[in-house]
Amino acid sequence: MAAEGNGFRLHRPGGDARPVRPQVEETPPILDDDALLDLSADVAGADVADTLSRLDAELIGLANIKLRVREIAALLLIDRARQRFGLTASRPTMHMSFTGGPGTGKTTVALRMAQMLHALGHIRKPAVHSVTRDDLVGQFIGHTAPKTKEAIARAAGGVLFIDEAYYLFRPDNERDYGQEVIEILLQEMENERAGLVVIFAGYPDRMERFFSANPGLSSRVAHHLEFADYTHAELLAIAELMVVGENFRFDDAAYAAFSDYLSRRMTRPRFSNARSVRNAIDRCRLRQAKRLLELRRPLSRGDLMTLTDRDVLASSVFVDDTAADDTDTPDSHATRVAPA
Repeated sequence: MAAEGNGFRLHRPGGDARPVRPQVEETPPILDDDALLDLSADVAGADVADTLSRLDAELIGLANIKLRVREIAALLLIDRARQRFGLTASRPTMHMSFTGGPGTGKTTVALRMAQMLHALGHIRKPAVHSVTRDDLVGQFIGHTAPKTKEAIARAAGGVLFIDEAYYLFRPDNERDYGQEVIEILLQEMENERAGLVVIFAGYPDRMERFFSANPGLSSRVAHHLEFADYTHAELLAIAELMVVGENFRFDDAAYAAFSDYLSRRMTRPRFSNARSVRNAIDRCRLRQAKRLLELRRPLSRGDLMTLTDRDVLASSVFVDDTAADDTDTPDSHATRVAPA
């Protein structure tokens, strides 16, 4: 779809492989007071709808997150409409906090948020630059500022995603340079010189302490999104999406076995929601491959696509109440294969 007026082309990774090109916006004329504006005519609207559809297709559940994303989209679309009538207002603050456990979709939402903000002209490129403490904090005096500014420069015009952001703040260590990072981020977030959106991400309790200790930072974060752990039903639906997406399928017995697997695995240590589901499916594929080779016969398309209960039930989760990882258990139970 070609950009026109104050519309913006949305780059779609994986689909439209064309590079993002700098665009020269043509400022449309101010409309008369009695004019009527058709919002559906805004080119950005179609791109935003596409991004929201992708978000719905990619992520199970997370109704509160999807609602907030749609609210942000509505705010920016209406702001564009107001500009057509010459109605000026302050630029909405889009800095965000994503709190939740591992594997709850924070990175995926950040990617789609960047695409949506770009489509609506709030940022210049639909890109996310992900960093952690190690990418920002230096090891000696004078090292932190250049590292932090380099990360900001790479993210300029897009989204800077800071994972486990609370590790920037270590009050127990007076010689720690994380506070310098926070001060630089505060300046950038306030001035918005780089046209940058910053997303802080991490576990809810630690993020709460992080913002409480840095009230200046918290006051600049307009949107706090909480990513809840997935329910059993949601994880099972996620597993089905993943399996189908890789051109596999569960037979009925495997589906029931995987449901049982999730019930057991969710109570064990280090469970990471969709990430753990992905790891479990990868282990099922390993077992399927071994099982098919042992058949020593020609294989059909159905053979190559189907995961059976045997591929699921070989997990140590079914025989070891203390197992935290999805490891294989040989038939003899005499030895344990190391966790993947």
